[in-house]
Amino acid sequence: MTTNPFFLPSTLPFQLPPFADIRDEHFEPAFQRGMAEQLAEVTAIIDDPEPATFENTLVALERSGRILRRVSAVFFALSSSDKSAFIAELEERIAPQLSAHGDRIRLDSRLFARMVSVADSVDQGETELDAESRYLVERYLTSYRLAGAGLDERAKTQLRDLNSRLSTLTTRFDSNLLADTAALAVHVTEVAELDGLREDGIATASIAAAGRGLDGYLIPLVLPTGHPYLTSLRDRSVRERIMRASQSRGARENPSDNRPVVLEIARLRAQRAELLGFPSHAAAVTAAQTARTAEAVNALLTELAAPAAANARIEAAALQTQIDEDGAHVELMSWDWAFEAEKVRAARFDVDTAAMRPYFEAERVLRNGVFFAAEQLYGIRFAERSDLTAYSPRARVFEVTDEDGTAVGLYLLDLYTRDAKRGGAWMNAFISQSRLLDTPRVVTNNLNVPEPSAGSPTLLTLEEVTTLFHEFGHALHGLFATVSYPRFSGTSVFRDFVEFPSQVNEMWMLWPEVLANYAKHVDTGEPMPQDMIDRLIASRSFNEGFRTSEYLAAALLDQAWHGLSPAEAEAVVDVAEFEREALHRVGLDHPAVPSRYSSTYFSHVFAGGYDAGYYSYIWSEVLDADTVQWFEENGGLTRENGDRFRRLVLAVGGSRDPLDAYREFRGRDAEIGPLLARRGLA
Repeated sequence: MTTNPFFLPSTLPFQLPPFADIRDEHFEPAFQRGMAEQLAEVTAIIDDPEPATFENTLVALERSGRILRRVSAVFFALSSSDKSAFIAELEERIAPQLSAHGDRIRLDSRLFARMVSVADSVDQGETELDAESRYLVERYLTSYRLAGAGLDERAKTQLRDLNSRLSTLTTRFDSNLLADTAALAVHVTEVAELDGLREDGIATASIAAAGRGLDGYLIPLVLPTGHPYLTSLRDRSVRERIMRASQSRGARENPSDNRPVVLEIARLRAQRAELLGFPSHAAAVTAAQTARTAEAVNALLTELAAPAAANARIEAAALQTQIDEDGAHVELMSWDWAFEAEKVRAARFDVDTAAMRPYFEAERVLRNGVFFAAEQLYGIRFAERSDLTAYSPRARVFEVTDEDGTAVGLYLLDLYTRDAKRGGAWMNAFISQSRLLDTPRVVTNNLNVPEPSAGSPTLLTLEEVTTLFHEFGHALHGLFATVSYPRFSGTSVFRDFVEFPSQVNEMWMLWPEVLANYAKHVDTGEPMPQDMIDRLIASRSFNEGFRTSEYLAAALLDQAWHGLSPAEAEAVVDVAEFEREALHRVGLDHPAVPSRYSSTYFSHVFAGGYDAGYYSYIWSEVLDADTVQWFEENGGLTRENGDRFRRLVLAVGGSRDPLDAYREFRGRDAEIGPLLARRGLA
């Protein structure tokens, strides 16, 4: 195994992992050697006879675990984007080992004592450090305390057992969801059942069916409850099949049943929180976020829930009127909402989002939209590197440089859906920058766009365009962060701040000079008509009651599960009943407005690291809406504005308190008014 590609840094540009050389058999030995190496490094720190200093304790800790860092970045990126049977099996085995490894370090009382000694030395003025180094001391001390480093040995043993079991369960949740999502793809046999879909959508469904050896057409499910095809399919029975399939994921009596997994995760998280001295898991999580308390989170969410639900009821009445006027004589259901909303949108604003797709050809959106906006704001340039191999034949590699030619990093894009890829869209970092380790930047974006037939262009929906701009905002954060320590690299910020830069980047999608540069008809090259743009902008607050309600339902459901005490969690035996009661309490139980995610497929919080943190999107949107207002008031898409945002927000990574960084950028704290206006809640 001396040739294991994870044992040494890659020699490829920007230390891009050598994917062409990586084999399945390389992963487990690299994990085992990586853990052993890091434990040896940490043991050397603990056994150092010299008094604890910043250099021999925290800096040494930051240098540790390089092999483990390399293999983990690749393995877990592949686990989400290209999960083979081998990766799924190894992940279930390695997850508890990694949990135990982390606990051996975080719960070592001798290591913690050295950290406390360093912190005391800084506080007493005996050790002088720069601002980033002082913040590193603060973050280490806080995170280790919250991880249980101050517990007695009996409690630590309990904590290790809880962490190990939870790592197994969250891995199982993800595997179950992937399997059930694939199994529940909706199969139709007659093309007439797809009436309303564009030709490219029908072709994509045909390809998906053929890929599984089926006749007819296959509609794969997406991660949220809703599905893009619900806006256009005229066959109500097919829409119902899609919705029911989506909502049943992980909630059927089969090997992929996630209901017992959800119950056990909720119970164990509540027990762990109590062990750490918190009344609930939500309280433990928010203590280390900008929100600080679960009460602050719930106050914001519940404040928004009532007006959002009221708006949704008004919208539902309008949709029911539309149904009645059409003579359908049926009650508005969840599978009708998107379809009827499109008709109402068309009637009120003369907007047909499906008719916009020819103006959103993927390559043009990427190069002339997403990249163009970044070039105008930040002066960066993109060059495709076809000589570099990514982890998948469908993933592309771009080199990013500053205007003066200085290297920034590599950006990978994996656009298309496949059965081995989990749903949704996200950003990963393969290599994260730090001065201490002299590491560059390699980041990737994953989306789940249906792949068209050979020779056909990829036409994006309006939502997919938004998602691409959003995820690229995360990528920019990863590419621009310039820090000393690995702990602060890239998007390593508080969870309820991490969505802020990505949400800000969405604004450029409809910025006039950006839109004019990319929204051109795929066949004629003609720009999107101005009246179509004007109608789209005028309609943007339409259906906001539904969108806000479905999001808040998911965020409050997350808080409901993770606000339980151990006794309360133990008393929950029915997942569906718990959901109904939780949403009824906050008035978000409208039958036609389902939660964006139900518990059994809510991978953000039961497998994706957003547990008790799904509120982060709306929390960050307060900052986002306030920032959009700042850009509008200060000239918009200019290098001066971009350079300021890059320098004061994106470049600092996690190296300072994010709200302090925001205040320096904005000149004050964020105000909630712009968010309320945007979402029609003022």
